[in-house]
Amino acid sequence: MDISQRVRAILSFVEAVDGGSFAAASRALGISAAAVSKNVAGLEQALGVRLMNRTTRTLSLTDEGTLFLKQARIALEALDAAVDVLAEQRVETSGHVRISSSAAFGRDHLLPVLPGLQTRYPALSVEVDFDDQVIDLVRDGYDLALRGGHIADSALVARPVCQLNMVLVASPDYLERQGIPRTPQDLAVHRLIVRRFLAGRVSPWSFRRGDGGLITQDLTPAVLTLSAPEALTQAALQGMGIAQVGVHHAWSYLQSGQLKALLVGQHDPGHYEMVLQYPHRALMAPRVRVTVDYLLAAFAEDEALHVPLSALDDYAAR
Repeated sequence: MDISQRVRAILSFVEAVDGGSFAAASRALGISAAAVSKNVAGLEQALGVRLMNRTTRTLSLTDEGTLFLKQARIALEALDAAVDVLAEQRVETSGHVRISSSAAFGRDHLLPVLPGLQTRYPALSVEVDFDDQVIDLVRDGYDLALRGGHIADSALVARPVCQLNMVLVASPDYLERQGIPRTPQDLAVHRLIVRRFLAGRVSPWSFRRGDGGLITQDLTPAVLTLSAPEALTQAALQGMGIAQVGVHHAWSYLQSGQLKALLVGQHDPGHYEMVLQYPHRALMAPRVRVTVDYLLAAFAEDEALHVPLSALDDYAAR
């Protein structure tokens, strides 16, 4: 199988997987379904493994097919990127960049820097989806994703944006009514506002012990459970109780005095992070590369994303 046949066969295989059938692949490629089937069969013969199981109605990948699909996508993306690199030498950076972002981070930190990106690259168009659901970048057609939390290892490239330190906060009027907790045990008599992740798990509150270990607070007496992180900050601002929120969410309210930090030094800030993710590519398209570089530089200048934990002492309830 020569190189041109190999490329046609790989295209037939990827389109058949994405479309779910040889007929769908034939429509996408403008060739017959029989030609798609012949291309895939030839590829399997050249590789010496079966890539997919066929029935009259469905196609399903074998384990070898799943592994090959990942590498095939990288190879095809590299070819696309090579063309983009040559085109970049003749025209200004242009094209469409599709980004997935968690709702709160996208609204508060991504949107404010997009005008600068489009001023620098006026021929670039940007599409942003605000969605806290877990997505598949390749399958769902995204170029980039901004995601926070405990980031699992994956085939995606993950560029760090910042640490997402957590802090306990409450409004001054709530603390005047209910008192200031001095120890984690004091929280048992306070009104707690907690976050429930979309999967149903409640975000834990942890505290440092004298021996360096951690102890987790019992949150069962919570008076309010919310799924959106920014909603916890708003509830605390309204005097509804004590909430654990990201420092980046609370920072402007701590500075203005609308919120106070609690149990600073005892409360564990966690090990969450925000990353910018994109599929691994041998050659990255210029439209994506300039977007990545610009966003990372802009986020590095965002004060709220890089508040040192020592600064919270100045905003602690006394």
